[in-house]
Amino acid sequence: MIYYFLCRRAKKEYNAIHKENGSLQFDFATVEAATAKFSDDNKLGAGGFGEVYKGTLPNKQEVAVKRLSKRSGQGEGEFKNEIELVAKLHHKNLVRLLGFCLEGEEKILIYEFVPNKSLDYFLYDPQRQGQLDWSKRYKIIKGIARGILYLHEDSRLRIIHRDLKSSNVLLDGDMNPKISDFGLAKLFEIDQTRGHTRRIAGTLGYMPPEYAIRGQFSVKSDVYGFGILILEILSGNKINSFYQSDGGGNLLSYAWKHWRDGTPLELLDPTLRDSYLTKEFMKCLQIGLLCVQEDPTRRPTIASIVLMLNKSQSVIYPSPQQPAYCSGTHQSMPLESVNETPMTDVSPR
Repeated sequence: MIYYFLCRRAKKEYNAIHKENGSLQFDFATVEAATAKFSDDNKLGAGGFGEVYKGTLPNKQEVAVKRLSKRSGQGEGEFKNEIELVAKLHHKNLVRLLGFCLEGEEKILIYEFVPNKSLDYFLYDPQRQGQLDWSKRYKIIKGIARGILYLHEDSRLRIIHRDLKSSNVLLDGDMNPKISDFGLAKLFEIDQTRGHTRRIAGTLGYMPPEYAIRGQFSVKSDVYGFGILILEILSGNKINSFYQSDGGGNLLSYAWKHWRDGTPLELLDPTLRDSYLTKEFMKCLQIGLLCVQEDPTRRPTIASIVLMLNKSQSVIYPSPQQPAYCSGTHQSMPLESVNETPMTDVSPR
């Protein structure tokens, strides 16, 4: 009898609960034990939705545990949305969801552990920027593009991420990028390409004008965010780095100024001076500026971007026009990055 009850207790504490989502659901005791009761020593970071901890499951597998803040604004619908989306996605450039916990007020996601943290951890730190030489950055750009292509066209679902940014790109042991954080993602029918919301959620600076102003989002919204990411990777600066500085405005207007004036290499991160390839840099800069065009129809599709990035021979690409937020009524739009503040129902439909 003692052996029976001990086995039953162990099963409850260490195995996933088989409910509507099968073996994806873990009980809270398992997650708590894996993270040493969410100890500060295991804390990996924090974001707008809560804190992330490193954990070790009973089978010795290392995981990343995302414990959602009770004040984060992410409700049960949005939580289940992330589960339903990510559990169906399998691509080397996307973070893999291993399970979740939903008990009382606790909402927890369990992901594969990605050892090198996020892209912003390296990209904006003067002490770590040098670890991202040109070949690594070019590989990261191409990997992110392939991940977005899978979301938009190659998975069984059509998914618009809606919050692409450097902190949502994780790096594995070989510095391969993995897109994460699908709390704001939208699930679409295969033939559906756009949607509309009256309540905006995301991160300022990465939002295209049609979404920030009118609530319209589409696959081209992710293309815009990818364009901002490219400019940040090339320069080693955040989108708001030049905000209110003399003649800078923001990274977007700074990049456009040097493209227009024929001085594009002024944008290049100084740590790349000895490793960059001019043709690849110019190709990435041109693609980045094409991605942030104010008119969504002028932005390339992610499929064409992947094709451009993979072509080694010289190709004539379209010439970018002045990007969004660099003139007219959008000039005064704030471009500072902020924590995510979800404000809309994002349950799949």
